Amino acid sequence: MRIAIMGSGGVGGYFGARLVKGGADVHFVARGAHLAAMRERGLAIEGGPAPLHLPKVNVTDDPRTIGPVDMVMFCVKLWDSESAARQLLPIMKPGTGVVSFQNGVQKDDMLRPIFGDEALMGGVAYVGTHIGRPGVIAQTGSVERLVFGEYHGRRSARVEAFYEACEHGGINAEISDDVRRSIWEKYVALVAMSGATTAMRQTIGPIRTNPLTRHFLLDLAREVVAVGRAYGVALPADYAEQRIPFFDGWPPEMTTSMHHDLQQGKRLELRWLSGGVPRCRGRRADADEPRRARHAGALCGGQRGA
Repeated sequence: MRIAIMGSGGVGGYFGARLVKGGADVHFVARGAHLAAMRERGLAIEGGPAPLHLPKVNVTDDPRTIGPVDMVMFCVKLWDSESAARQLLPIMKPGTGVVSFQNGVQKDDMLRPIFGDEALMGGVAYVGTHIGRPGVIAQTGSVERLVFGEYHGRRSARVEAFYEACEHGGINAEISDDVRRSIWEKYVALVAMSGATTAMRQTIGPIRTNPLTRHFLLDLAREVVAVGRAYGVALPADYAEQRIPFFDGWPPEMTTSMHHDLQQGKRLELRWLSGGVPRCRGRRADADEPRRARHAGALCGGQRGA
């Protein structure tokens, strides 16, 4: 399978490296010092249960040089979405799938006008990684998982082929028959963890062990569940409480990409993570108005025609 990785940071770099190890024809798109290091020394994963070094990888800063691909893993920061997506149009062919492993529930609505409904798939990534230094992806803990699927819920040939490529690379992968719900499940955990770790400038360990901050973490998750359910997403009413073992399962030194960005003085995805919840809430119907909720705009993870 021929795969382009648009954005080769913590998520794209990590899972792309695993796909290469499994034999997939992977082409990374990177920039700056990370690009230069990957050209010179390849790509490495450090930390975690399975360190890896690929001495040579296919990497470029110009997607046009890659040629047509079967699948695009879209992993750029959210503010780069539209400009990065347009750069990929020359490598699209009939049947090419685009699956965004970005954060938030608004991501696919940003991409749909550029790629169209047929190309776009849904997906979420679970992994604790960041660029440790140019050419090196640092992993914290052992959690790594990809969930993806077609918005229509059926198992297409491209979904099956991508799943097989993930299996060969040793990636814990799952095909979702309700990928919109899967995206909101990740969003619940992500808003809670990124909001708490960034606001408190702490890793997850101290937050979950203090009774007050642990309750704050749970309240953040509850608010996202309430908004998602009002939009008709099939989340159980107690889904926030169900996430407690997930929060408790992370290594105590684990933090989030938004907290990493804050520490390094980088731009934050706050607008689409914590900031996305009031945007959705402001447009959602009340729970006793299911018709309005069902026909709410696509802003918060819906799909036209669905």
